[in-house]
Amino acid sequence: MKPHRADFVPQGVARAEAGLLGSVAVPSSLARRPRPARTTTGLSGRLFGEPDAAKVPEITALFWVVKLATTAGGEATSDYLALGSHLVGAVVEVGLLVIGLAWQFRTRRYTATAYWFLAYAIAIFGTGASDTLHLTFGIPYAGTTVLWAVVLAAVFFFWYRAEGTLSIHSIVTRRREQYYWATVFVTFALGTALGDFTATTLGLGYLSSVVLFAVAIMIPLVAWRFGANAVGAFWAAYVITRPLGASIADYVSKPRSISGAGFGDGRTALVVTAAVAAGVAYLAISRADIQPDQADGGRPGGQSGEQPVRAAGT
Repeated sequence: MKPHRADFVPQGVARAEAGLLGSVAVPSSLARRPRPARTTTGLSGRLFGEPDAAKVPEITALFWVVKLATTAGGEATSDYLALGSHLVGAVVEVGLLVIGLAWQFRTRRYTATAYWFLAYAIAIFGTGASDTLHLTFGIPYAGTTVLWAVVLAAVFFFWYRAEGTLSIHSIVTRRREQYYWATVFVTFALGTALGDFTATTLGLGYLSSVVLFAVAIMIPLVAWRFGANAVGAFWAAYVITRPLGASIADYVSKPRSISGAGFGDGRTALVVTAAVAAGVAYLAISRADIQPDQADGGRPGGQSGEQPVRAAGT
């Protein structure tokens, strides 16, 4: 079986540096072996069956572009829905989430349309959930930021304790897929709270927040290039894309009186949604983000889904 690329590595970089960054043997006494993937666990496994292959895309440069766009589009769409009836907005957000979950979990392998529809639905719903804690229950942005950070740490803890890995290349069972999407939801909610905290509570405004998070997202990239754990670098960058994208959307859409450009939530949501749709259509047609193991039509790691131990922690 071919070893998987590190989670953080775009395909082009992985090919260029294959000889330099090849896997290094890790003594068994120092490495924790990911547990073999279990089959048909839980209600979702019984309802939908176990995946035939990995349920997430290969990490390429376009992955990060589309991911950033979904964060911006989710922020603008949720804010636009909140302008009208809160009940109607909540029903729409929950409805999109339910459709996305059903679509994604009915698939047996990664498909770009199902994956990114659910990611966009979670971006919208996560924004609404985070904003509700502040606007409805009065929890300050500092409090919601800490709350979601604690929840994220808990999800990572239970995921790693149950599976022995946080690598996205290990998403080959329903249980791991559930952990993955729970993590995605919490990262969106955390990013929303963190972006609002820097823009309003700290008084940086939206544009300064964009600059702050644009610099911050380079830290895990640089750390990875200097040998940091690839899985940790990936998830750090993944979390930061949320406040970065949300801050971009808020800067473009919000009125000039509160440091925005005044383009409007509705128009921003439409433009970004169209951009996401174009990117996903390209991925669906080109299949450029299919993980290498899926070319063989099987599950990574063989029938059991067991993953090898790699020095990068992926």
